[in-house]
Amino acid sequence: MEAWYMDESADDQRKPHRLQPNLPVTLKELEQFGVFSWKLDADKYEDDPELQKIRKERNYSWTDIIKIQKDTLPNYEEKIRSFFQEHIHLDDEIRYILDGSGYFDIRDKDDKWIRIAMMKGDMITLPAGIYHRFTLDENNYAKVMRLFVGEPVWTPYYRPADEFEARKKYVHFLNQVL
Repeated sequence: MEAWYMDESADDQRKPHRLQPNLPVTLKELEQFGVFSWKLDADKYEDDPELQKIRKERNYSWTDIIKIQKDTLPNYEEKIRSFFQEHIHLDDEIRYILDGSGYFDIRDKDDKWIRIAMMKGDMITLPAGIYHRFTLDENNYAKVMRLFVGEPVWTPYYRPADEFEARKKYVHFLNQVL
């Protein structure tokens, strides 16, 4: 997984949007934002002991798999727009790229965008209350496992969503860490 600060270009959201010169963000720095990641073997996700261990340790009890591509995702254009609209969730967002690739964008403490490039085998946890968005990259395809603690909750709360307790807790966390 690779991450960097984004430029301000309004060009196609699927492009990398790296600042010039590039300003990379390390995985350790992402952890300071509460973002954790793993590199797993996506070819054996069905019986991968490492994935099973992570799921048990973090109580990820529910999963499904979604293919994000024009031919298979109902209401594709609407879904892509909604994924890319800045929002928070009241629970952690856990995603595992089984095939293909895409980007998660998160906001740093100063409200600047950081782009996280995810490829096959990458798994990420975004904390509840973090402003984020998702888009495919120029390959226009991702097969993604969605994981949840308990029953899935799909509700995005679009910015501004600062009144939610999850957002307040996240901001408090950032102020303690950074």
